[in-house]
Amino acid sequence: MDIDLSHQIQQVAELPGHDDRAWHLAWNPTKFLLASCSADKSVRLYRYTSSDAGLKFDNIATIPTGHMKTVRAVAWSPSGKTLATASFDSNIGIWEQEENEDGAGEWECASTLEGHETECKSVAYSSTGTLLASCSRDKTVWIWEVHPDADFECMGVLMEHTQDVKCVAWHPSEEILASGSYDDTIKLYIDDPSDDWYCFSTLTGHTSTVWAIAWSPTGDYFASASDDKTVRVWKRVAQHKWVGVLILTGHERAVYSVSWGKGMGTGKGSLGWLGSAGGDGSVRVWELFEPEGAEVTVASPPRHKLIAHLPSTHGVHDANTVVWCPREGYEDVLATAGDDGFTRVWRIAPST
Repeated sequence: MDIDLSHQIQQVAELPGHDDRAWHLAWNPTKFLLASCSADKSVRLYRYTSSDAGLKFDNIATIPTGHMKTVRAVAWSPSGKTLATASFDSNIGIWEQEENEDGAGEWECASTLEGHETECKSVAYSSTGTLLASCSRDKTVWIWEVHPDADFECMGVLMEHTQDVKCVAWHPSEEILASGSYDDTIKLYIDDPSDDWYCFSTLTGHTSTVWAIAWSPTGDYFASASDDKTVRVWKRVAQHKWVGVLILTGHERAVYSVSWGKGMGTGKGSLGWLGSAGGDGSVRVWELFEPEGAEVTVASPPRHKLIAHLPSTHGVHDANTVVWCPREGYEDVLATAGDDGFTRVWRIAPST
């Protein structure tokens, strides 16, 4: 049992549910929008506003998508103008909106990216928005170059994993891509200017499926969530070398999602807030700090403390994703989506 935690997780909103399990969420980086996707093949868009009464969410659009199977993941471009959907029908949808600043205009499919042989599990834009990565049950990671007018060119098909690839995540400021797989490993990729994209590192340590990866805001660390019930933290110790430095435990079942935000931490050397969610339905939030002391080395683990824990976020259902809001002033807000079809929004507040 967690006692004397410094913060509590308070529900801000319960958003209208999908007709089937809700898989994934994405906060728009430039507009006050939150997107959710589901096994019902749709994407829901919620607009949020802030007032003295708190955060208010309105379901402003539901995109049918036209995907033939589950929409497993969504990702916004850095501009906030384009939304990508990854589906079990093996395709990626690219969605753009008619000009309408309040977010209420029609969303249309501007492009469909084909090439994966089976279920797409994850999709992610690079920090510049010039690259898009996707991964699939077909064991591959694809890197697409983004051109004007919703035109995409495949720059590489990476076949490093030996099993289903569950997630892809870009470094927050560099063109480094990470992927996690059913083969229990994490792969890191970069582009060779004179050749092609290639895997420069394979990280092992998890003893079961790697479901999700989240980079720290500074990019000096990243975290991985696994079916082995742990969250591992990895640290950069050289330009192209990352090592595992910390294992976070506490979840009673598989950890399906991890998100690393700036948080509202004021402690010296704070690295932000790390949130995790999984099959036990709980959300756990840690604050991490730069290591300190006389014996600090490049591979020293960050200091950490569990600051908040909520045992049940979606009743008896799994929590499939947890995502921090990236907008300034909302660093203490996160959202979860679960097998009950609902999206719930939470605020991390100091305990009273």
